[in-house]
Amino acid sequence: MTVLRRSILTLTATAVASAVAFGAVSPAKAEEVTLRLHQFLPAQATVPQTVLIPWIEKVQAESDGRITIQHFPSMQLGGKPPELIDQAKDGVADIVWTLPGYTPGRFPRTEVFELPFIMTNAEAVSRAYWEMAEKHMMDTDFKDLKILATWVHGPGIIHSSDPIMTPDDLDGVKLRAPTRITNKMFASLGATSVGMPIPAVPEALSKGVIDATVIPWEVTGPLKTSELVQNHLEFGDASLYTSTFVLAMNKDTYDALPDDLKAVIDANSGLEFSAMAGRATQDGDAPGRAIAEDLGNTITVLSPEQVAVWQEAAAPIVDEWIAEISEQGIDGAALVDEARTLIEKYSN
Repeated sequence: MTVLRRSILTLTATAVASAVAFGAVSPAKAEEVTLRLHQFLPAQATVPQTVLIPWIEKVQAESDGRITIQHFPSMQLGGKPPELIDQAKDGVADIVWTLPGYTPGRFPRTEVFELPFIMTNAEAVSRAYWEMAEKHMMDTDFKDLKILATWVHGPGIIHSSDPIMTPDDLDGVKLRAPTRITNKMFASLGATSVGMPIPAVPEALSKGVIDATVIPWEVTGPLKTSELVQNHLEFGDASLYTSTFVLAMNKDTYDALPDDLKAVIDANSGLEFSAMAGRATQDGDAPGRAIAEDLGNTITVLSPEQVAVWQEAAAPIVDEWIAEISEQGIDGAALVDEARTLIEKYSN
């Protein structure tokens, strides 16, 4: 929080306290709070519709209307998606929904869930992500934030102008990937990897800046991806990758809440909310896939044998990540083992 914002809040709190003492306002009125939630997707996209807006409504109802949350989709408070984390840290917004991967290298432990073929389903991985975040990340990666939820999206799909079946088909393809790990993976497989926030994808596809993108089905509807490219590659029961999300709150804003309102936020945070968010996000894949089907696009589902070729080609990325993160004093091998164990536990 900036010094100016902190000073304003302090002055406001002092003024309200004085007003309460002299009977000008009621104590209940003094404890009403307005929070601003900022995020990068249109309000009609899956996550806003099935996760964020219901969460806002639930928090407001359970606070008896004392918490008001203003929702600002599509970066309406200004800035670009990679700036959201700092907006939460600095108090430009009170709460943000974003990808840690939009700020490469800043949240290294979250990347374990973005490694190739570690994903099973979004609910199970989101549970594992929250458990590992509590154990390993709250005092390290996320020390400057109050993390309310952690989740991932459903299986990442390759959407392309020309058909892609094997890693060799990526040679020379200009492909947008969402995070440092996914960009690194696709570059190693022969693609020309192009990093950009997801709102920039439609224009980049329409202008030929990129030939392909990897995103889950659930965002293809709002982005009109299936109208811009006609080929889609799925990996059967496996998942090539996923991306990690956080719902993060400004620490000072949270700390300034009265205890009963903190309790409302806490009751709507954590493991079960993260799991629900992951499940809801993956449930949004079916409508996106249906749009591609209705358009007559080509959806290719790889066989287990074909998937094995991709798994073998992508495997070195895991070893490289372990070596790289270990140089930062983090036991990458232990994180991978723990993530796989937890994902298996929650997937059964």
